[in-house]
Amino acid sequence: MEQGTLAAALLISCVGFFAWFYLKNRHGNGETVPRMYPLLGTMPELLKNKDRILEWTTEYLAKSPGHTITLKRWGAKPFKLTSNAQNVEYILKTNFDNYPKGEYVCDTLRDLLGDGIFNADAGLWKLQRKLASYEFPTRSLHDYLMDSVAEKIEKRLLPTIASICGQRVDLQDVFMRFAFDSICKLAFGVDPMSLDPSFPTIAFARAFDESTRLSTERFYQVHPLLWKIKRYFNLGSEKHLKEYLAIVNEFAAMVINNRRKKTGARENQDLLSRFMALEMEDTGSSYSDKFLRDIIISFVLAGKDTTSVTLSWFFWLLSKHPKVENKIIQEIVDVAERNHEPGRRMKHFSYSELREMNYLQAALSESLRLYPAVPFDSKGAKGPDVLPDGSRIEKGTRVTYQIYAMGRMESLWGKDCLEFKPERWLSSTGSFVNESPYKFTAFQAGPRICIGKEMAMLQMKSLVAAMLPKFKFEMASDTEPRYSINMTLAIKNGLPVIPRARE
Repeated sequence: MEQGTLAAALLISCVGFFAWFYLKNRHGNGETVPRMYPLLGTMPELLKNKDRILEWTTEYLAKSPGHTITLKRWGAKPFKLTSNAQNVEYILKTNFDNYPKGEYVCDTLRDLLGDGIFNADAGLWKLQRKLASYEFPTRSLHDYLMDSVAEKIEKRLLPTIASICGQRVDLQDVFMRFAFDSICKLAFGVDPMSLDPSFPTIAFARAFDESTRLSTERFYQVHPLLWKIKRYFNLGSEKHLKEYLAIVNEFAAMVINNRRKKTGARENQDLLSRFMALEMEDTGSSYSDKFLRDIIISFVLAGKDTTSVTLSWFFWLLSKHPKVENKIIQEIVDVAERNHEPGRRMKHFSYSELREMNYLQAALSESLRLYPAVPFDSKGAKGPDVLPDGSRIEKGTRVTYQIYAMGRMESLWGKDCLEFKPERWLSSTGSFVNESPYKFTAFQAGPRICIGKEMAMLQMKSLVAAMLPKFKFEMASDTEPRYSINMTLAIKNGLPVIPRARE
């Protein structure tokens, strides 16, 4: 009798628990949510779809009436994922102060990014943003960028591609090397010379890549405590991360020491020298080596992978859309001919000439819509809130807007949202038309909008305008590329192509 009573009590307890769990995880705003398991939350579904995580979440976001869903992993609070443009504007602008990066993200990336602009909140972020806003709009920095990029294209990129015509090469790796050399030159006046026909291994570049990969993997641990335990005991991936970061920090220290010897020398046009000159002008004292180190790492992260992965997806899309490719080439030729200098299309273009290339900018924007360099961004709620779609937010909740999904929402882009269609960015007269940054969030929006957006677009347009009329890139594989998320949406295993010289 006692055994029967115990079994009945156990059954009632189990039924009560599952009823409580169901009611607790039922959503009143019409969310279409992935299956939620007791204790484990949506973790089993996340693991099952880890190789297609962006498509999987996009499918649920598209089905949910408010384009917002709730996910939960073991040992952590539920977090919200949204592709609702009104929610995004509310988070990034309207109630900006309630949605900082938050300690979860900052703590996870602090070993790599420190308190740099991409991993800082409040005062530290405002200080670095203020410093950047002094220099990024200046004509002298634009000229320095254009001259530096033009030199890299003419003396490094084009000769390298010409030397490997007819051979299989990873185009994404070529773009990574070009971007790495360019950002190092722009940010702190150092040229690693990684873009060479011999494709040398650069210790700092490799260490930086591995550091970003291992830092990103922390977000995918079963529980956040796991990577902290491994770091404490110097085990596995955390041991390797520590070793790679030592190389990164040694390089940063060398750059800072070299620049300190020339403090205030305005003839050095790189960003680090400009910032160090500003600190002397403003306060008469120097920023710490740690502060400058974090700035250096932030610049490399911003300038290296974002443009290179964007260009990789762009050239793959062109291979699938030859009519778009031909239109871009024709536009480049037309701009060159308007300046009455035959052959200019094989070299670099001025700032004003690049601004004339509306169709090229439309095609690059369309590529970013479908394959954003950074596929999502996450914030932490400082206090309870309600989003415009009715989603209730508790204090400490992670709120993530999925940029990849936003580019694929029929409600935002129409029934042809999955098509690569540059014309959607053009007016009836052929002029480029910007979209709302809360709809097209590839460069973020609001106070934290990417301050280097225009520079990134100029760099990409310069590269395409120089390469495309001169070389044809045949895909060396018919397999559609897959992505790997390593802070940026890189093509997994690279983009194998065979360059051919055009007639």
